[in-house]
Amino acid sequence: MTASAAAIDWQLCAEASRLEALSKLQYTRTMACGQNRASGANSLDARAMTDFRLPFWVRCVHPIQSSGGVIWGIGTECAPPRSRVSLPERTLNLLRFNFLACLLLVCLAAGCKAQSNPAGPLDANLTRRVQVMVRSQYSLPPDYTVAVGTPQPGDIAGYNKLPITISHNGKSQVVNFLLSTDNTKLARLEAFNLAADPAFNIDIGGRPARGNPDAKVTIINFDDLECPFCARMHAELFPSTLGRYQNLVRIVYKDFPLTQIHPWAMHAAVDADCLSAQNGTVYWNYVDYLHAHNDEITGQNPNLKRSFDQLDTLARNEGTVGKLDAKQLDACIAKQDETNVRKSLAEADALGIQGAPALFVNGERIDGAVPEPQVWAVIDRALQAAGETPPPLPAPTAPVPVAPGQKAPAASGK
Repeated sequence: MTASAAAIDWQLCAEASRLEALSKLQYTRTMACGQNRASGANSLDARAMTDFRLPFWVRCVHPIQSSGGVIWGIGTECAPPRSRVSLPERTLNLLRFNFLACLLLVCLAAGCKAQSNPAGPLDANLTRRVQVMVRSQYSLPPDYTVAVGTPQPGDIAGYNKLPITISHNGKSQVVNFLLSTDNTKLARLEAFNLAADPAFNIDIGGRPARGNPDAKVTIINFDDLECPFCARMHAELFPSTLGRYQNLVRIVYKDFPLTQIHPWAMHAAVDADCLSAQNGTVYWNYVDYLHAHNDEITGQNPNLKRSFDQLDTLARNEGTVGKLDAKQLDACIAKQDETNVRKSLAEADALGIQGAPALFVNGERIDGAVPEPQVWAVIDRALQAAGETPPPLPAPTAPVPVAPGQKAPAASGK
């Protein structure tokens, strides 16, 4: 390698290290409201986990009923308390930016080509080193097995493909790593299919929408009707966000009841869908009411049957006001068919959604009830990408003058 190439190599790797440090810092901040994770281990991509369970602490940020009242978690979303999630559906991402930058440099300098056949299986000492590296980087529990396969010709100069099988409780997944031909570096490069990103293919057929049905920007919210953070996001979207963007956007809700922590959320989702089957406006009226009166449904002394009855009564009342077919609505409520809700849950699982609310703005994801300016920034980006001009920010509200001797009016919050 020439001196100039070596200098570029050093710069790329230095920049990669800086990006990795920022990535770890962001990850640490994101997980600060959950359980502590082992220090020094690389983070796992928890957004697309399907095959089996790996250790990963998930945010618990919902109100928990206790004998002493309500205990509030810290965070922006409702998430079930799970200690493990499964291996990434797409792939693990080992030594993210560092090896990516350095290996790309090798590829550019030497050219990508198939390598000659490797010598055969790794010896016992190298196999052990690889197993220990994988275990330490991903904090695998002792009852997980790591089997190292035989190196195969790779597509990057200086590296062979090394299949590694990780197994637990009868389930396994093969993950292809890269092993340098001198057996000194283990790397993992990840390919993303831009043509098949599920975030751009969320099924919203038949779902009621608010806003302009022909808008170039679609906001899809995976919503839990019992989740307090979903109620906060709902209050941000309606009326201020929709009021600001008006016919530039449409907003669609998908069912995502977290039944592990919200016992009446599934029932509410089914009742809402019964209303939606006849009239979208009535559906939105029901959703508006539940998000504004969440505590009333739960009650001071939670009683699930009473909550179910109250949800059904509210749905029937909305149906009466909206002049829906009462017999059809009663039959739907009585049946409590969860089929469509569970399809939505399966889609959320495929998207790797761990908590609610989860928004997708023309494919860009927002996790949790983040502040309104952050939501607007994502919408503005989507509008600009679609060739639309975002509306100007609303003018700040002028302070109300206070006469001498009077108290200032209390600040209103969402």
